[in-house]
Amino acid sequence: MTVRDIFFFDNMVTPKVITFVYWLMLLGSVIAGIGVWRTLGSFTLGLMVLVGGAIGARIWCELLIVLFKMNEALQDLRRR
Repeated sequence: MTVRDIFFFDNMVTPKVITFVYWLMLLGSVIAGIGVWRTLGSFTLGLMVLVGGAIGARIWCELLIVLFKMNEALQDLRRR
């Protein structure tokens, strides 16, 4: 990655950032699950929050990646 890639938007940086955001969302899901468990005293509900948050984070990040892959495919078609 060069400085030109960053300042002229020829290549997208965001797909690389999405992986980092995914791990942050997973960490947030774990913290939320533990928080629900400790606050409400329901291990089952805390586990459901943890698993639901992890699945939701994965789906959201995959949708974002699909959008960027579509953008890359359109750029490839335009270059031909």
